[in-house]
Amino acid sequence: MRNLILSAALVTASLFGMTAQAADVPLEAGKTYVELSNPVPVSVPGKIEVVELFWYGCPHCYAFEPTINPWAEKLPSDVNFKRIPAMFGGPWDAHGQLFLTLEAMGVEHKVHNAVFEAIQKQGKRLTKPEEMADFVATQGVDKDKFVATFNSFAIQGQIKQAKELAQKYGVQGVPTLIVNGKYRFDLGSTGGPEQTLNVADQLIAKERAAK
Repeated sequence: MRNLILSAALVTASLFGMTAQAADVPLEAGKTYVELSNPVPVSVPGKIEVVELFWYGCPHCYAFEPTINPWAEKLPSDVNFKRIPAMFGGPWDAHGQLFLTLEAMGVEHKVHNAVFEAIQKQGKRLTKPEEMADFVATQGVDKDKFVATFNSFAIQGQIKQAKELAQKYGVQGVPTLIVNGKYRFDLGSTGGPEQTLNVADQLIAKERAAK
């Protein structure tokens, strides 16, 4: 967040601890999660949406990656997972525009981890378009196409939409998850990465049952 000759009591206690760890996190509105007073429409009608708001410059988001990625890959077909960059100005906006550009080009899934590694482990800033273009080129992304997409009117529209969504969700920090445009929670409110996804699973089930 043991030794074969130990007493039966200690073994029992150990087994109980494992059971407790696997138990669901209690869903407490206003504590474990916040229910939004004004639900936000989902991007794919008919599917339960899970949104992760993140920032490439956030070490907590980077640390969350090994936990959330395999979870997202195994989500059932009635759940739509999407990432939205939190854009609060300065490098947040630059990195958010980088993400949206890679996503629009259809290469985000191939470059996402490399961008995180470059910023979090290699000390790269990646806040200037030319620096971004040079870096993504090392990942097999067409440099000229990247620059054109980065500066496009379509990306400007997506930036505006991402900022509006973060405001509607009431997001003040990252990583933050939103389930079905109704429930907001994070690692702090739930107790950690695994607990956060446990809460997400429970809220997904809650929304599925309400259909």
